[in-house]
Amino acid sequence: MKILVTGGCGYIGSHTCVELLESGYEVVIVDNLSNSKEDVIDKIKTITGKKVKLYKEDVCNYTAMDKIFEKEKVDAVIHFAGYKAVGESVSKPLMYYRNNLDSTLTLLEVMTKHNCKKIAFSSSATVYGKPKKLPILEDFPLSTTNPYGPTKLMIEMILKDLYTSDNEWSIAILRYFNPIGAHKSGLLGEDPNGIPNNLMPYIVKVANKELKELSIFGNDYNTKDGTGVRDYIHVVDLAKGHIKAIEKVMKDKGVDTYNLGTGKGYSVLEIVNTFQKVNNVKVPYKIVDRRPGDIDACYASTKKAKELLNWKAELEIDEMCKDSYNFVKKNK
Repeated sequence: MKILVTGGCGYIGSHTCVELLESGYEVVIVDNLSNSKEDVIDKIKTITGKKVKLYKEDVCNYTAMDKIFEKEKVDAVIHFAGYKAVGESVSKPLMYYRNNLDSTLTLLEVMTKHNCKKIAFSSSATVYGKPKKLPILEDFPLSTTNPYGPTKLMIEMILKDLYTSDNEWSIAILRYFNPIGAHKSGLLGEDPNGIPNNLMPYIVKVANKELKELSIFGNDYNTKDGTGVRDYIHVVDLAKGHIKAIEKVMKDKGVDTYNLGTGKGYSVLEIVNTFQKVNNVKVPYKIVDRRPGDIDACYASTKKAKELLNWKAELEIDEMCKDSYNFVKKNK
């Protein structure tokens, strides 16, 4: 069975490709390498002993995508490709709307043409906006607090409308919470181009003395220590969630939404302190102003994914912090 993975050289995409290959799937990646590196392909092969085909193309390019689908005869798609930094989306909203919506519309049009109607979509917990209570259930009201969020929410709406128009589609919408960690081998991990936007890659660069100190955005939130609380999930657990989602879309028609998280909330300071403890390193930090669009706390109810996908996160915060630093130490 052949799965096309858009953005498959990226952080979550590459880990998912490993899990797909190790589960016996054939994998084709489409990635324009705008925020990833081509050597990931060799690393995936080293880990799995299996080859993966890479097309260096932009998913927004209809002609290129049409040719790929014509050649590869894809059975299903996992759609990761898209810009993902909350802060950057606030300063560059048009770039986010253009890229994230165009790429998805192009992909779905090409899939329709080639009668490939099975997809798992990489959405985000940001579509819940500022939740009125916790943990967050999939049927909570949806709203957003930054431009990145509406791009995910609009795509969810597009997918639901697509199924309404054609009940042959099978769609899993996966709302991620906060992926961190890295593959145990140390070969794959989060390695963004430029200065990181997300917490863990910034922490590891400070621990590795590539950056002077960590900026913690706000310590006056309504949380146990004043810093923002999030549901952090190991990227390997998250990747395994995609395998379960693909199994579901291959078996059942319909459209459904699943939270992928641990169901636990950790504050920024808890992450920093755990990282320092398990890795025996110092992470200097300073408190700065809040970022636009950030909320106090956010963590998932994972009951639905457990019941309908037979999936739950297994790895704890200590392993997330250890594996993140192991990746950086092995890739200095």
